[in-house]
Amino acid sequence: MSKLVECVPNFSEGNNKEVIDAISEAISQSLGCVLLDVDAGPSTNRTVYTFVGSPEDVVEGALQAARVAFQFIDMSKHRGEHPRMGALDVCPFVPVRDVTMEECIRCANLFGQQLSEELRVPVYLYGEAARKESRKSLPAIRAGEYEALPEKLTKAEWAPDFGSASFVPRWGATVTGARTFLIAYNINLLCTKELAHRIALNIREQGRAKDQPGRLKKVQGMGWYLDEENIAQVSTNLLDFEITSLHTVYEEVCRDARELSLPVVGSQLVGLIPKKAMLDAAEYYIRKENLFILEEEHKIRLAVSRLGLDSLSPFNPQERIIEYLVQNGQADGGLVSKSLHTFVRAVGARSAAPGGGSVSATMSALGAALGCMVGLMSYGKRQFETLESVMRKLIPPFHQAMNEMIVIVDTDALAFSSYMDAMKLPKNTPEEREKRTAAMQQGLKRAIGVPFLLAEKVNALWPTLKEMAQYGNLACKSDIQMHGRVSSFLAEAQQSAALVLDLLESRGL
Repeated sequence: MSKLVECVPNFSEGNNKEVIDAISEAISQSLGCVLLDVDAGPSTNRTVYTFVGSPEDVVEGALQAARVAFQFIDMSKHRGEHPRMGALDVCPFVPVRDVTMEECIRCANLFGQQLSEELRVPVYLYGEAARKESRKSLPAIRAGEYEALPEKLTKAEWAPDFGSASFVPRWGATVTGARTFLIAYNINLLCTKELAHRIALNIREQGRAKDQPGRLKKVQGMGWYLDEENIAQVSTNLLDFEITSLHTVYEEVCRDARELSLPVVGSQLVGLIPKKAMLDAAEYYIRKENLFILEEEHKIRLAVSRLGLDSLSPFNPQERIIEYLVQNGQADGGLVSKSLHTFVRAVGARSAAPGGGSVSATMSALGAALGCMVGLMSYGKRQFETLESVMRKLIPPFHQAMNEMIVIVDTDALAFSSYMDAMKLPKNTPEEREKRTAAMQQGLKRAIGVPFLLAEKVNALWPTLKEMAQYGNLACKSDIQMHGRVSSFLAEAQQSAALVLDLLESRGL
């Protein structure tokens, strides 16, 4: 599964388990689709599904789910806390891996057209797929919700992008589009719905009115009450977590809650979240509390703890972070997932890849790991108390390089494979030979570029290595010397790779 698109359809049913499961099954049985998460909310009477697949496969998976919903959901009888205007209320397509936003826009258009033609329902486009500026915002399209839809459809300015303007009572209308990752995030409060909504008005970008905007950009928000939990929530959508982060929303709500003497009792994620959003939150609290944490797993735990993400139910990162779910769903985890015995035998097999590049990356990762180990053996011990600030500075570069070089083990093998694939292209006509030659040269540059990048990373560690040798635990002298030998070997490799790249450039390749 090279190209990966995330699809997050929201259906207006959060209580009927048979309907929820039937939609889940429709997605799971769609060829090429992997269902990652099903998040049902009884009070909101809404279920958010998250699945991934190729662009073509996720469109078909969304259509299969919509066909099932069309049989079971009757919007004329629907009640729920969450704003909604249709049985399949919203269906966004999100780029995850090797996919452009333009491809996701095409997914939304294809889905919207096929849905309207097959089920004869009105469909609107929003987000990056919107054809009008006034329809970029989902709340703008959904204003008035299902109840206002019959009158809305009679107005020319609200003619659907796909399908007729006829009102379909059982279905309502569907909004589809393309967007970046949206994080559905709720902060728990022991208060009334009205007080929670008051805080939501303070922080959401829309604010109370055009002349009274809220404090946080790219944040939607409202207050509601969860009867099953007996708590209120400031319910938010983070439209771009790179602009307004998870921890920023949490801290701002906490700030307003303190001013109103209201207790905050954790928070809740609905659906999945990108790993970077969690790590950004962890880094914030690491800086705020002057902590020293290296391992990704520990950083994720810190974010869960500080944000109280497990306050309503257990938070399992392997089930909630999209990168972990995609990784766990892959049958082949690459070279780095193999045992040392299997990896060595793969190198020794009659195959060009894995070869020298992957072996060099492995050696470099081990060398960086030794540098990290020496630092950790010199940190946190009474006899090295005076070196604590020095080690806090020296250890992270080794730890980061170790993780980056592990990735290069597979990157090198894949890069060389692209060159080998180019060699297999047909060469029967002048056009085919020209195409083959161009692909081979591009593959060769890519294959050389990976070990060159590796050598640069290793070479950049020299100043840190020298300082570690100066201050590190003397009992680890042999380990730091071994790292130095690896660095010397890679420095020579860098010079060789540079010469080859210069040669290619001089020939215009």
